[in-house]
Amino acid sequence: MTGNQPLVTVVTPSFNQAQFLEQAILSVLEQDYPQVEYMVVDGASTDGSVEIIRKYAGRLAWWVSEQDSGQAEAINKGLRRARGAVIAWLNSDDLYLPGAIRSAVAALEARPRAGLVYGETVSIDEHGQTINLPRYRQFTMLDLLSFNIIGQPAVFMRRAAMGQAGYLDPDYHYLLDHQLWLRFASMTEVCHVPQRWAAARSHPAAKNRAGAANFGAEAFRILEWAAGQPAMTSILESHHRRVRAGAYRIDGFYQVEGGQVDAGLKAYWLGLLLHPPTVLKDWRRITYALACKVGLGSLRERFLCWRRKHLHNSDGGMV
Repeated sequence: MTGNQPLVTVVTPSFNQAQFLEQAILSVLEQDYPQVEYMVVDGASTDGSVEIIRKYAGRLAWWVSEQDSGQAEAINKGLRRARGAVIAWLNSDDLYLPGAIRSAVAALEARPRAGLVYGETVSIDEHGQTINLPRYRQFTMLDLLSFNIIGQPAVFMRRAAMGQAGYLDPDYHYLLDHQLWLRFASMTEVCHVPQRWAAARSHPAAKNRAGAANFGAEAFRILEWAAGQPAMTSILESHHRRVRAGAYRIDGFYQVEGGQVDAGLKAYWLGLLLHPPTVLKDWRRITYALACKVGLGSLRERFLCWRRKHLHNSDGGMV
């Protein structure tokens, strides 16, 4: 890393997640990188979140608590104020792992043509215990159009590239980050870095569980939008079945995650009819959904319990 270290801006959108907010804030403030501009944008929380934010106000570049239209508006408020050459956002129920910001800046310096880098995101539960270690890879535009999902907490962007790609589109509420990654990929390099940078928390109130039924509809809306983007049109036309199967796979994944097993299996089936290899990547989840149909759903909880113990005893543990 060079001696002239760039300023990094991190924005945390917050709304009624006091249970996790302090850990998220501390995961930013306790980073070992010296040049961090940190902002918290709260949506008029009523659960004690504002008191937590005030506790750290002296270490924040800016914060506000006021009503907004949702996550995209909250994040954009902060990003528009950002002075950093590198920018990111960290949701109030997620957290950075130690050394994440320093490593991300080094990755961008080593890849001068990259406008966005993304690392590995660990999955944790409401207690901070590791429940999954997803493996990411270098995604192409086709991969992204087929809804291979990047772990958002481990994404860092150049502010100059966002100036070209634009901010989050407030018309999207569930896959708003993925739509932004597509815009980045259409005009700059998007690079994977095989390092663990962040943890994403899974809990009953999380959007990917509470609003699971809405992800599929938004995926198809993104495909409609993409059809009008010159950098994406030819890929969509050449791989029509694969990208639509990817949208059905995402729909199936989140429907099952949210407990809507019948709707999830229907989405998976429609995807299988279009492009089996895309959907069969979720064969474990499909098997679980089928098991639920015959009354064996409790097997998943036993498996998750075993996996938590296995990860805790290996290189997972608590974060």
